[in-house]
Amino acid sequence: MGDPRKIKKKYSTPIHPWQRARIEEEGVIIKDHGLKNKKEVWILESRLRRFKSQAKRLIATRTDQARHEEGLFLTKLKTLGLVDEKATISSVLDLGIKDVADRRLQTFICRKGLARTVRQARQFITHKHIMVNRRVVSSPSYIVRKAEEGLIGFNPGSGLTSQDHPERVPVTTRKREKKKKDGPGKKRTQKSSQRMPGGKVGKVEARE
Repeated sequence: MGDPRKIKKKYSTPIHPWQRARIEEEGVIIKDHGLKNKKEVWILESRLRRFKSQAKRLIATRTDQARHEEGLFLTKLKTLGLVDEKATISSVLDLGIKDVADRRLQTFICRKGLARTVRQARQFITHKHIMVNRRVVSSPSYIVRKAEEGLIGFNPGSGLTSQDHPERVPVTTRKREKKKKDGPGKKRTQKSSQRMPGGKVGKVEARE
């Protein structure tokens, strides 16, 4: 047996670690899309950077081979849902990190209403409750293809298929049901201190 193959890192870290604008932008992406850490942000940025680098190379090279690769490249991006059908190679340069993050399975689960929050969507995926095109997907960062958007649902073997499952009932509905079950609220009492004859302090309860 030979030495195990060293797995190549699929992302690059920022050149400067302390840039306020970049740190704030990463924080917004993490909050809005429920990412686990900044490493996932850097993976998205590296993927977007590769797309743009390839687009720039194809724009600069005007040969028959370049035009053939351009068609294949645009077909791939259209399949992933990153560009529309009428997009050109220059449209790739207008893509942002949000466009790539919106194609993640975790974002689609929350957008389709299968989860209340993006954090809950991540939990459903990692616990193998979600199926895409009749196969279980346990990676929240899975990029959903255009043809798979309508093929996302719960695993038939999961209890989440029931609409009455506690984790699928909206929070506002659960609060209303709990309020009805508990009945009208109890009257609160307000305690105040009152000085009694002889210098002693006593407590007097006043009902609302």
